[in-house]
This record gives sequence, C-alpha cells and structure tokens, in this order.
Amino acid sequence: MASALDEPVRASLLGAHAHLAQGLGDAVRYDPDVAPFLAEPHGAAEWEDAAALVGPGHRTVVPAFGVLEPVGLEVLRSVAGVQLVGDAVTGRDDPDLVRLGPDDIPAMSELVARTKPGPFLPRTIAMGTYLGVVEDGVLVAMAGERLHPPGYTEISAVCTDEAHRGRGLATRLVLAVAAGIRARGEVPFLHAAGDNTSAIRLYETLGFRLRARPDFTALTVPSDVPART
Repeated sequence: MASALDEPVRASLLGAHAHLAQGLGDAVRYDPDVAPFLAEPHGAAEWEDAAALVGPGHRTVVPAFGVLEPVGLEVLRSVAGVQLVGDAVTGRDDPDLVRLGPDDIPAMSELVARTKPGPFLPRTIAMGTYLGVVEDGVLVAMAGERLHPPGYTEISAVCTDEAHRGRGLATRLVLAVAAGIRARGEVPFLHAAGDNTSAIRLYETLGFRLRARPDFTALTVPSDVPART
C-alpha cells in the first residue's frame, strides 16, 4: 500500500478518481476545475504529453517526491511540503458537523479565500466528503477529502475563520473526516506546507506521522509552445 503514497496523484487518477481525470499519452491530470494537480511525468516523452495536455500559457502543479526535471514546462515556484500518514488515527464521529454539498460551494470558496488552506476550485467538492461548522448561518470552519490513492484518502482544505480559532474546530473536523475514511477501511493522510509548523504540530498530536517531504512545484507551459492537434 505504501507505494501508492509515492505517487498519490497518479494512483488516484488511475483508480478511484478516474472519472475526474484528463489524459494524453501517458500524462494524466485532474480536470482543472477540480484540482490543479498533474501526475509527475517520467521521461521526456511523458513531459511532452503533459505540456500538450496542460496547454500553452496554462499552469499546473506537480507534487514531486524526488528531483523534478521538467522538460518543456517552466518552473514558477516550488513549495517544500510534508506528507503525514495517520496509521494510528482512528477518528471520531461528530454529529454536530454539517455535511457540505454543491449549494455550499460559494460559502466554502469564501472561507478558503479568507484562510488560504490551499487550492479549492469550483468542482473540488467532487473529490470526496466535506464537513463544516456552521454558526448563525455562516460557514466558519471546514475540512474534506482530496486525493484518493488505493487504500488511502487525503484530508485537505482544513481551515478555520480567524475569529473562531482556538476552539478546537480543526481537531474536530480532522477527526470526523478521518472517522469516515476509517469506516471505509482506508488510512487517512495529509499534506501540508513544510513551514506550517502549527498545523504539522496539530496533526502530530492527533497521531499523524511524517512519511515524506514532497515539493509542490507550480509549472507553466510557455505560450509559444504549439498546441498539439
């Protein structure tokens, strides 16, 4: 099972999230309305397929678990990250949390814009279950499921409005999402920016352990690259 976490984007897109995938040759990525991720290409031919798949002038993000050597795409920036696995995390059901749906996307997008937990796009909610804390009709915290390699589900978009921090809402949400993952017989895991020490500390107190240190690299296809027809 561990090998699926070495290429979680590819493993997800060739498995549980195949219905959310776009592919060309050996290159595969999420529908750009769902997530910005491209599976790390292997070799020049797949990089060429990836450039054509992404398209001239467009951007993508590759979670790289080794040295990334892009061919035909330009690196915009790279963020050092961590991958944490919850082998010992059992989770905890929380009936007071609200299951979020398509009608909640505007509120979810507004919360993400205020808190910046990472990419959340118009159809990100299609990746899995999202739970939230709603108070006085306002969404103040949420977390949900993102990548889904075999045997695992990633917990993502963990965010709390600044005015409501310090109340343990993130803990409740992470444990509740983890409980749903465990109920399917899967293991929860997480990614976080390597410098987000407060989030990493929280996850470690909940039972997550460091597994790997991927880099999240944003790339663009030069606009002068001819589109493949």
